[in-house]
Amino acid sequence: MPQMAPLLWLYLFFFFLLTFIIFISLNYFFKPFEKIDFKASHSHVTPQSAWKL
Repeated sequence: MPQMAPLLWLYLFFFFLLTFIIFISLNYFFKPFEKIDFKASHSHVTPQSAWKL
């Protein structure tokens, strides 16, 4: 569409870049939830605390 203003394409490009960067960063920082293993939760073994040596 050459009749559109040339600056509009620049604004659309920057809007696309901004939304793409936000989308990639959200996908990087927010991991999907881990599935709960119900069979392991019924066992009587207590897990060790991670902060104890």
